[in-house]
Amino acid sequence: SRRCPPCPRSRLRAFESWMREHGVVCSDALRLDASEAGGVYVRALAALREGDVVATIPRRACLTPRTSGAAAAIKDAQLGGTLALAVAVMYERARGADSPWHDYLRLIPDCEPVPLVWPEDEAARLLAGTELEQTVKQDREFLCEDWKECIEPLISSGELGVKPDDLSLEKYFAAKSLLSSRSFRIDKYHGSGMVPLADLFNHKTDGEHVHFTKSDASDSDEEDGDDQSNASADEQSTVENSTANPSGSNDEDLEMIIVREANPGDEVYNTYGTMGNAALLHRYGFTELDNPYDIVNIDLTLVTKWCSSKYSHRYAKARVSLWHMLGYSGCTSEDAEYFEISYDGEPQLELLILLYIIFLEPEVYDKLVCVSEDLVGDDDQDDEQDTIDSFAKVVKVTRPAKNGVEKLPDVKKLLQSEGIGSALASIADIRESLYGSSTLKDDEEKLRACSPVGERSIYHSLVLRVSERKILGRLRKHASSWPKTKKRKHT
Repeated sequence: SRRCPPCPRSRLRAFESWMREHGVVCSDALRLDASEAGGVYVRALAALREGDVVATIPRRACLTPRTSGAAAAIKDAQLGGTLALAVAVMYERARGADSPWHDYLRLIPDCEPVPLVWPEDEAARLLAGTELEQTVKQDREFLCEDWKECIEPLISSGELGVKPDDLSLEKYFAAKSLLSSRSFRIDKYHGSGMVPLADLFNHKTDGEHVHFTKSDASDSDEEDGDDQSNASADEQSTVENSTANPSGSNDEDLEMIIVREANPGDEVYNTYGTMGNAALLHRYGFTELDNPYDIVNIDLTLVTKWCSSKYSHRYAKARVSLWHMLGYSGCTSEDAEYFEISYDGEPQLELLILLYIIFLEPEVYDKLVCVSEDLVGDDDQDDEQDTIDSFAKVVKVTRPAKNGVEKLPDVKKLLQSEGIGSALASIADIRESLYGSSTLKDDEEKLRACSPVGERSIYHSLVLRVSERKILGRLRKHASSWPKTKKRKHT
């Protein structure tokens, strides 16, 4: 789980005094402790029962673009979102002991060990082939653009009265790493902010003890449209029901409520959501062994590459075009289309349908092209059953019933042919080649010999690589279990 740098008890005591001074109330049933590995965690001193309120945090105690001493400069520069919060954090850090949040900021690390702040060449080497390789490259590019366009002018203006180095690109990356790991959506007025105490609870997948909510549940659940959560998680880490009054800030305290019982001595966990290791490493700087939410993505371009090598580029383009024409698509991001392979090696249904279309005989393909417009329904394919129903129409064209009386075969079985299974194995091989020359066995041996504390970036990148490669192995095993075509005996 996420850890801070070594934290002397004196800093913890200073933070506990800070909480009392700023109206942050932490139950006597909780204790903040320094771990042996370095950092802070929360444990139960007494039995915690569902519904117990174990902390209240005034909104004014949160570090946000509204509460920061940089509020006027942020407003003048017309900064918003997490960019504004990053400036607020950098500014308050630069103020040192003069900042109202000094004892809080001293407790948390300067940055979180997410790939964004790893040396660029190290990140490229360790993440090669993984789901994060391109994501981290894009992060760096976008943040460099943001810094040049928005923060450099702020430095030049001198309005904040801090040293240029306090707002450097390196400090900006560091601040962004904190926001991705620690900030929470507070309300429409404040936006996202740093919530002291709330961010000290470590994550455990499916092991949440505490949840954050607003004390006055009568407020509406209206949100601001985007960034509704812990700056990097899903709705499970949001501050619920936290809309602001139209006239300004909502002064209701944030509450931390027990949602699962904990016994004395237990560490008390939050959850950042149900995330695979790629998301956990990207946003929080750690991974979990045997994470059931891990997936592997296979880009449509990789499938097209395989098809082009087996047939031709023109052939691949035509088959993918028909697949799209019939209303199918993979998952999409800003500039890519891809297919998900689940933790157990199950391929996305749309990928199987694409492979089915790729293997159609030319005359059957031509027939399907002629009737494709008639097969496209008005409704979106919202779930697997919708996709299967849609594919059943394709099957009726590609495998017409003899004499009009043959029953429609189980359409899912048609997607589990020997040919499609062989294609999946080949595609898995191409996807795995992106990891480089080392084998899965090599990576597993390196992981066993690696220290999660002393070699943190290597350890967590290996956990990610090993998990993804095991999923590809399960995909191959899954596909190889499909029935083989029986060969006819010659007499």
